[in-house]
Amino acid sequence: MDLRQLEIFAKVAELGSFSRAAQALFLTQPTVSEHIRTLEDELGVRLLDRLGRGAAVTKGGALLLGYAQRMLALAREARQAMESFQGRMSGELLVGASTIPGEYILPALIGRFKEKFPDIAITLLIGGSQAVSDWVLEGRAELGVVGARPGHRSLEYRELASDDIALIVGGGHPWQGRKSVTLEELQGEPLLLREQGSGTRAALERALVAAGSDLSAFRVVGEMGSTQAIKQAVKAGVGVSLLSRRAVEEECRAGSVWCLRVAGLQIYRAFYLVTHRERSRSPLAEAFRAFVEAEAS
Repeated sequence: MDLRQLEIFAKVAELGSFSRAAQALFLTQPTVSEHIRTLEDELGVRLLDRLGRGAAVTKGGALLLGYAQRMLALAREARQAMESFQGRMSGELLVGASTIPGEYILPALIGRFKEKFPDIAITLLIGGSQAVSDWVLEGRAELGVVGARPGHRSLEYRELASDDIALIVGGGHPWQGRKSVTLEELQGEPLLLREQGSGTRAALERALVAAGSDLSAFRVVGEMGSTQAIKQAVKAGVGVSLLSRRAVEEECRAGSVWCLRVAGLQIYRAFYLVTHRERSRSPLAEAFRAFVEAEAS
């Protein structure tokens, strides 16, 4: 069992396909299949079920996958440590992020970080706050930035930046031109929400409880897993929504949506840098963590 075999196995498991793994690794499909077969023969365990054009991890494969991911991460850490020892910074880093920081905060930070270290490669994986925390917990991502803290004792959350939630309505809506509306007025409007588990949704629910209300008092007409989808729906007149101000600043300036406040409803939330308390981080991950903490606001 060698690292190359484990790398190929992990990639097939991640992509669920021998052919896609071969493309990602710049190998031929027969070469990928041979490496997997050799690994299975060596361990005496079937690791992948071949399902037509796809592949699914077996129970034995799932057991090995956790070890494989940790071994590959440790190998990357060792290479980066040696690069750092020689005064260089290179390697690959996978960062997880929930929607708002992933789309509106981290891209610019990653760009500036790469200006300092042009030889590095950063993959930004976007999901819900819960999913990102799970990735860090499992070791898939070395760190993440999220809008909610789905608490786990093995994870550490450090506040990174703040945000507030704005009410947006489409162009031509009767509220266009107003600075604020009451909570009672909002309850009469068709409301579009982010999905359960998103930081935006959690911040809204907390603010409503503090104001003595909850979502059952509203005309919720839809839930969407994307801030961009909600913005398009608001522009189309499907309803109004409460979204991160960072996510709607451009549209508000352009006039494609109108932003206003809900009187008596203060919706503030923070973005958090999440890391694993017990896992060691690669020199690249540690350098990026320090950079993000210094630069984010």
